[in-house]
Amino acid sequence: MKTTIKKFFILPIMASLFVFIANLSNANAADYKTDTIEVKGNCGMCEKRIISAVSVKGVKSAQWNAETQQLVIQYNAEKVSLDELEQKIAKVGHDTPNHKAPDEVYNALHGCCQYSRD
Repeated sequence: MKTTIKKFFILPIMASLFVFIANLSNANAADYKTDTIEVKGNCGMCEKRIISAVSVKGVKSAQWNAETQQLVIQYNAEKVSLDELEQKIAKVGHDTPNHKAPDEVYNALHGCCQYSRD
């Protein structure tokens, strides 16, 4: 009898907990926005520098492609804005559509990292 009572109470509690966790995971995924921005660069060192610049609170993932010059970034817009991320990228020497890297930072990049500037 006691075993039946335990199952009667434990199963609904476990099912409710599972549903709660699943809903929590879906809510967190909805908080993230995905954008693609052009980021100038050439090589693997550029990629590491760019990804490092945007590895901040609120960014879930970032992938940069040297061939396409595109950064695909998934971030929480309530914690960090796309403009702030572009500023961080420019500060490490890489131009974006809205922010140009300071000349002194760009000029200090390794030779293979100095992309053609418009």
